[in-house]
Amino acid sequence: MLLRLGSARSWTSDRLEPMKEQGLKIARRSKIAPFFAMEMLRSANQLATEGNDILHLEVGEPGFGAPAKVINVAKTALDDGSLGYTEALGTPEFRGRIARHYETYYGVKITPDRVVATAGASGAFVLAFLAAFDVNDKIAVVEPGYPAYRNILTALGLQVVPLCAGPEQRFQPTIDLLRDVGPINGLIVASPSNPTGTMLSNSELETLTSWCKKNQVRLISDEIYHGISYGHSPTTAVSFDDQGIVVNSFSKYFAMTGWRIGWMVVPPDLLPGIERLAQNLFVSPASLPQRAALIALDCRNELDIYVHTYARNRKFLLEHLPAAGFDKLAPADGAFYLYADVSDLTNDSKEFCKQMLQETGVATTPGVDFDPQRGHQYLRFSFAGSEQTIIEAAERLVNWQR
Repeated sequence: MLLRLGSARSWTSDRLEPMKEQGLKIARRSKIAPFFAMEMLRSANQLATEGNDILHLEVGEPGFGAPAKVINVAKTALDDGSLGYTEALGTPEFRGRIARHYETYYGVKITPDRVVATAGASGAFVLAFLAAFDVNDKIAVVEPGYPAYRNILTALGLQVVPLCAGPEQRFQPTIDLLRDVGPINGLIVASPSNPTGTMLSNSELETLTSWCKKNQVRLISDEIYHGISYGHSPTTAVSFDDQGIVVNSFSKYFAMTGWRIGWMVVPPDLLPGIERLAQNLFVSPASLPQRAALIALDCRNELDIYVHTYARNRKFLLEHLPAAGFDKLAPADGAFYLYADVSDLTNDSKEFCKQMLQETGVATTPGVDFDPQRGHQYLRFSFAGSEQTIIEAAERLVNWQR
């Protein structure tokens, strides 16, 4: 089945054009691209309300709830009623426990005062970008990559410098790519990455951090998928760079998406500014999720069972998607995604995903979410759901392509 619909077009072109003046002013910074994964979720949910059987492979949300001990702690916290404001950077208990996590998990010692509790990774990125960069600073971002990097940077008046990484670079930044784009102020890396799942090796991450130090570039390392990998051990940028910013979250490995709790490890020079920004933008991180997160860090036996499920889902899709025509897949070293080159099937992945949803009930995310220039030839499968969901989705897709 070959779907050819129109020509490739970057969503940024029409999204950033001035709107015709009608009534009161609307800020240009709000004219960023939508988050297509969430738009696909909305479309899928609408079909579900109409009685259709929908299989969700479009969002990166674990198909499991928070560990049982976490739920119990949250119930206790609700019962005792002590859920007031905390300090803007988080409770001392939370910050201290995260610092210990770095020593036990990575073998890296950090002081608790470098830890900042945030409203998920999303809140961390806003604080990090505001504290580290000024308007018109240039920030290098790998494409394909998480769309919120690009969209938040654009909304804040920063210049996004795309690093167009392909299969030959395993969709990760390289020194050659960095040299080609000229002077920059910041670099965002993600390992494992979204949408490709590829990971940087220890030596590759160390090389990038060394380059950033040498060139006075602030590194921001997105490590929210640490803990979810398949035969690869993640390395934290904290090991190599005390001037960079590390972002992590309880949403992925810890399966606490709706709790909206994450953290940063930040250099001392940024801490005062981040605290002032946090006080004014958020007042404080939510207290209940901070208390629950303390317990989540000690629930690895239960959480690793989740990861074993992701591994089985990954294996099943790698074995069966080629029979459905999806045979060009990025190596998924970690996270819970498969990034598929669908150029043999379509030149418009957005319409292709819509058609596939309508005809099979399988929801996926078009590659334009992650790569405005080349994403029309890619789509992303999430295998974060149940094994039953993944098996049935593969069966539907194989039958659809026959």
